[in-house]
Amino acid sequence: MNIIKHRYLYFLISLIVIIPGLIFMGLEWRAHPEEGPLRLGIDFRGGSLLEVQFTGARPSSDEIRAIYDANATEAEPIGEPVIQPLGEDAYSIRSRTMSDETKGKLVTAMEALGGGSTVTVLNFTSVSPAVGAEVTRAAGFAILMAAVAILIYIWFAFRGVEHPFRYGTAAVIAMLHDVLVVLGVEAMFGYFLGWEADALFLTALLTVIGFSVHDTIVVFDRVRENSHIYRRVDYETLVNHSIVQTLDRSISTQLTVMFTLTALALFGGESIRHFVIILLIGILSGTYSSIFNATPILVVWENKEWKNWFGRKEAAAA
Repeated sequence: MNIIKHRYLYFLISLIVIIPGLIFMGLEWRAHPEEGPLRLGIDFRGGSLLEVQFTGARPSSDEIRAIYDANATEAEPIGEPVIQPLGEDAYSIRSRTMSDETKGKLVTAMEALGGGSTVTVLNFTSVSPAVGAEVTRAAGFAILMAAVAILIYIWFAFRGVEHPFRYGTAAVIAMLHDVLVVLGVEAMFGYFLGWEADALFLTALLTVIGFSVHDTIVVFDRVRENSHIYRRVDYETLVNHSIVQTLDRSISTQLTVMFTLTALALFGGESIRHFVIILLIGILSGTYSSIFNATPILVVWENKEWKNWFGRKEAAAA
């Protein structure tokens, strides 16, 4: 099975997957320049989340929106909230930051709207814009530090082979591939479904990074072992043999995780579905990148194939 032979096809598939995500990230940035390429939740941009459950007939989302608009003030501009149904009898409502007093007025108005039916507050969370901005900076710093730590660790762990820096760099490139896939998919979900990136999304993203690097190291470690056994085999054949040896294990391990996540996405409830779907897509991307991106990058680097690219351009120009 010659997997490495088709490495440029795998790179092309990655581009085909990533480019639409980048386009939707640009569309989101254009539509919400204050938030950036993703539709941010209150954890990052600040605001209030109110989840309510109705014992009687649930009002329409337009009626809930009218209540928010009626209670909006200059000090608390909570108008135009984002309303999402939770099951058949509840709503999740996101708005600008509000006080407990304003929340009480909203709940009272909802009870009056429902003909005196009881309204139960399932969750009320409020985050100031300053705290949201600080969380956003911390999230970006966490991803940057993860990339640096991975590069240093793999460089140190593979110091016994030639060019250990290449292994760390290839792992970080594969990790960035997975980050771009996850961000792109999140931008698409935000554009079409109104999903917002919250703290659970960041948790899923960091988990994906961990899974991706773990699977990449498994393949790299087999390359390192085989490099001491098959000293006379050319590097491309050695790398391909290492991938084939670890292919069954990598796919079996990731399929076990994916089956579990699929069950959670289907039956785990609305509150964790966003988190689980992002995690599922990210782990699928991580499995692909560790096998079809990270290791082929080592071969491209070893063969210095970019010289052939530029040589062809010069020949065509001549």
